[in-house]
Amino acid sequence: MALTLKLATAAATLLFTFPAFAGEDYNHFKGEPAETLTQAVVNLSDYNNKLEQVLSRDLTPESLHEVHQLTYTLENALGKLDDELEDIAERLEKVHKASEHADPDTVKKEGQIYLTKTRTIIK
Repeated sequence: MALTLKLATAAATLLFTFPAFAGEDYNHFKGEPAETLTQAVVNLSDYNNKLEQVLSRDLTPESLHEVHQLTYTLENALGKLDDELEDIAERLEKVHKASEHADPDTVKKEGQIYLTKTRTIIK
């Protein structure tokens, strides 16, 4: 009887956790926002720690649901990091070209922005 109840609970959890398997539309989780580089880095660190904790346990239907929820925040953080890394690369290119053209104002301005952004990621 207990095994049957556990199987029924697991099946119900999977049904509600992964409704796509049932062919239904459903609202996805939004995850924590990552509107700034700092927020993205903090969320990536915090939610990686949470994911690591879940992965250290047996993966039950409940823990798979928890992983599913965590990934939304991680995806938001990585998306923001992707955008920011592109901006960082563009600023470094401006510094590079300005140094070739003896443009100290641009080197200083863009170089400071580059350093501020990269130091948010690498401390």
